[in-house]
Amino acid sequence: MKFSEQWLRDWVSPALATQALADQITMAGLEVDAVEPVAAAFEGVVVAEVVAREQHPDADKLNVCRVDDGSGEMVQVVCGAPNVAAGQKVAFARVGAVLPGDFRIGKAKLRGVESRGMICSASELGLEEETSHGILELPADAPAGESFRAFMGLDDHTIEVDLTPNRGDCLSVKGMAREVGVLNRLAVTGPEITPVAPTHDETFPVRVEDAERCPRYIGRLIKGVDVTAETPLWMVERLRRSGIRAIDPVVDVTNYVMLELGQPLHAFDRANLHGAVIVRLAREGERLVLLDGQEITLTDATLVIADERGPLAIAGVMGGEHSGVAAETRDIFLESAFFSPLAVAGQARSYGLHTDASHRFERGVDPLLAREAAERATALLLEITGGEPGPLIEAVSAEQLPGERQVHLRAARLEQALDKALPADEVTEILGRLGMAVETTAEGWLAWAPSWRFDIAIEEDLIEEVARIHGYNRLPVRRPAARLSLRPDREARTPLGRLRRQLVARGYQEAVTYSFVSPELQQALLPEAVSPALANPISSDLSVMRASLVPGLVRALQYNLNRQQTRVRLFETGLVFRGELDDLHQTPMLGALVCGTREPEGWAGGKDRVDFFDLKGDLESLLAMGGDPDAWRFEPGEHSALHPGQCARILHRGEEAGWIGTLHPAVRAQLGLKVDALLFEVRLDALTQGRVPAFTPLSRYPEVRRDLAFLVDESLPVQALLDTIHGQAGEWLVESRLFDVYQGRGVPEGRKSVALGLTWQHPSRTLNDDEINQLVDAIVAESRQHLGAELRG
Repeated sequence: MKFSEQWLRDWVSPALATQALADQITMAGLEVDAVEPVAAAFEGVVVAEVVAREQHPDADKLNVCRVDDGSGEMVQVVCGAPNVAAGQKVAFARVGAVLPGDFRIGKAKLRGVESRGMICSASELGLEEETSHGILELPADAPAGESFRAFMGLDDHTIEVDLTPNRGDCLSVKGMAREVGVLNRLAVTGPEITPVAPTHDETFPVRVEDAERCPRYIGRLIKGVDVTAETPLWMVERLRRSGIRAIDPVVDVTNYVMLELGQPLHAFDRANLHGAVIVRLAREGERLVLLDGQEITLTDATLVIADERGPLAIAGVMGGEHSGVAAETRDIFLESAFFSPLAVAGQARSYGLHTDASHRFERGVDPLLAREAAERATALLLEITGGEPGPLIEAVSAEQLPGERQVHLRAARLEQALDKALPADEVTEILGRLGMAVETTAEGWLAWAPSWRFDIAIEEDLIEEVARIHGYNRLPVRRPAARLSLRPDREARTPLGRLRRQLVARGYQEAVTYSFVSPELQQALLPEAVSPALANPISSDLSVMRASLVPGLVRALQYNLNRQQTRVRLFETGLVFRGELDDLHQTPMLGALVCGTREPEGWAGGKDRVDFFDLKGDLESLLAMGGDPDAWRFEPGEHSALHPGQCARILHRGEEAGWIGTLHPAVRAQLGLKVDALLFEVRLDALTQGRVPAFTPLSRYPEVRRDLAFLVDESLPVQALLDTIHGQAGEWLVESRLFDVYQGRGVPEGRKSVALGLTWQHPSRTLNDDEINQLVDAIVAESRQHLGAELRG
């Protein structure tokens, strides 16, 4: 919200300097983002009158003017502006004047004719950013000789306030003036607004079909307006200082009233309305060309203003091009309505729009303001464009309008929250100055929120209001005291931070991607995944909740590969969302993705590419951190996104906990990836579970080791052989190590040689050969019977 300081001071003017006023507004919870002068610095410019204008004798595009600058003598000036004319009041820079950009005015000769001074355009004075097409024309009653800065009130500042969404009541000069008045205990005096007496009885019918979304609609037919009239300079300036460009008097008046009072208005060309004005929901497939020229297809959830032929505007957002005011317009239908915030919220964004009107209606407009704004706009229109006003017509559904909100404030709760006891009279006064009706009760106060304060609904809202008006800087500063106890450290749990640091130590970088992904990408990777679609997505390629971390990591991989990063090692932790909204499961996961070479580029590093076992080793380093590696198993499996021959299910204590593998070639081709990528994804709750480490006494007796090489079927997982060995090796087996897998000469086709080192140790005596041989025989017999394994000769 931008507004002119002078405009605000017309309503309420505390005895504060500009910066002090901005600081006071900020301390009241309405953060001031910027305070800037409304015009660049210049001097020596006065109001003057062009007394005569003649054609330059030697230049077709130059004029020789005689100017009365109030000094008592006429000044000759050569001017090239096409719109200069005798009788005009203009901004005149005298000889010696300094314009913005340190441009000094001196005497000059243009094509042989002396020129003493310069008739200025708005851009030359820093009042417009773009180059002006002609000189700046001033009102006819501007006094010649008066300082131009003083006449225009340019010793002014634009104050820009960054309002939170709950303070829509301050999106106007009136709202800001209310706040400043409350803070300084000053009366607020705005322009007097009286009902405009109609001069004809003609009305235009209005029909509201959705009173829940539009409980109040006010309209007025004004006939015979002159749209070609000039908007007064004072209004143009106030609009400019609020960041709005003047267009035509009708649009300027509606914008002005919106800035002044906070009520968005719209004017329709009466000649383009047919039958009646209807407030209804759009019908699916209806189309509308907006004022900015954009053609949109409306959805059946959009509230529109329509006539018998079709939509005229999106209610509370933007009008249509064909029903808007044009140069040929003679009669207008002025609209002033209250739309429910929920009816407008999200509608502008769903069509890629954001307007001043939608910004206000989404946050809430005073439901009692529509009539006052219509009367104010009518009076200004009659003053500027002329015309004949008709009677106001109103369609209202009282039961759908926001009702009175009664809020209790307890004195004890207020003192507890502020850590300060305020006098009861002061609290009553603050609430009263805020526009609330207040009644004292035994416990505190009962307040009725004013119609413009949508954000006051509960006791904490009143506490906030009392605190900020009393002054946050006047509240005591005390450190909270609390009895704190140490939280128990769950030794069996691996903190997430340790898992992150472990991956970083192994060369990974943490990625943080959106929880939303492209539906096409998720479909390509996880065709059977079900996750909620967003009703109001950031963009079309971020429109569904992720069912896995894999789509986000793959997208990050694509981003890095497109920027010549050939070695990528990423990991991410976060929630994934599976199921429909009514049965949604949110699961914390950890995922990682690698591609490129095994080692970073360097003179001592090889160029071998990372493979399945490299990634599996990184994952196993995480599993080992829980102190219970035996709880984890890897089994062959199939996954839609992973290569069938290079994919494994990850099991934790017999339950599926994740997947690891190489990205499927078909999926990789579909995504346009030219390199292999390997990835895993594991449930975080399983990763962080472990067991408390316990000491095992060291045996003083010697170890006994036997190396066994089995010939097994090449498709047999080594884990199956290890499970069989552990089942027969007895309680004194302290280590089993796989040290060789071989296929080739000496090994039958379809078989492989698996060599294992088995180590036994007894805690209290020396094991003899007979005991070890019995255990080895049992292992060999069991492996032969159940796995078809034979000892290799």
